[in-house]
Amino acid sequence: MDAESAVLWNAPGNADRMSVMSHQAYGPLVGVPRLLRMLDHHQIRSTFFVPGYTAHRYPGIVRDIARAGHEIAHHGYLHEQPSAVDLAGQIDNLDRGLDALAEVAGVRPVGYRAPMWDLSWETPALLAARGFLYDSSLMDADVPYELAITPGSGESIVEIPIQWALDDWEQYCFLPDISGSGLIETPAKARELWTSEFEGLHDEGGCWVLTNHPFLSGRPGRARQLGELMAEVMATPGVWVASLEEIAQHTRSLGLAPRSIVRPEL
Repeated sequence: MDAESAVLWNAPGNADRMSVMSHQAYGPLVGVPRLLRMLDHHQIRSTFFVPGYTAHRYPGIVRDIARAGHEIAHHGYLHEQPSAVDLAGQIDNLDRGLDALAEVAGVRPVGYRAPMWDLSWETPALLAARGFLYDSSLMDADVPYELAITPGSGESIVEIPIQWALDDWEQYCFLPDISGSGLIETPAKARELWTSEFEGLHDEGGCWVLTNHPFLSGRPGRARQLGELMAEVMATPGVWVASLEEIAQHTRSLGLAPRSIVRPEL
């Protein structure tokens, strides 16, 4: 639930653009209530990644998410890109986000997703030091795994992989001078892509993690197709539909050996 934060970090001048702000505000004002109704109808417990700034700006809707039984997870404070911030800044953004979610919703999140899906090499250790169970920002697997904090230490957090094809931003988001080329896909096209990925991961016994921004997928035509996709997924034999917290808890119970990827040395 990025709301305005997604277009304000590193570009505070966007706050002067009322139309842009209204585009982002659609999420908490209209999209989230619609999506909460849909999730309740299909009996799905979901995960909402909420920047601390959004929690402070829209405390009521964040509390509604918590009251509905959904997981609230960490997504920075002002949607700051970890790889573009120094270590002190990363620490500040993490701690400010934690404080905001505790203040507004009374939650201590166990999950984290890097804004812009752009994890820094320092982030896993920072998360482990704060007691996070999982991260969901990396793209090197079809199934969750234990992400090693440092090689050989045995310390890890669960990683729940994502991928760009399963993000609605690439399908729907166009903001002049900010994002997109002007091509906005139809909901049917997005659903076709997401269904294809679902079917492929289902065949592989993988983990299908769909990312939907309420200011995008919360609009009526898109939400209608998303609701139909929810029904199809729920009706598929052998599929477990769960929050990322529940998936991470299951992964941790498997006792997997931690692994990671190695930073290239140039």
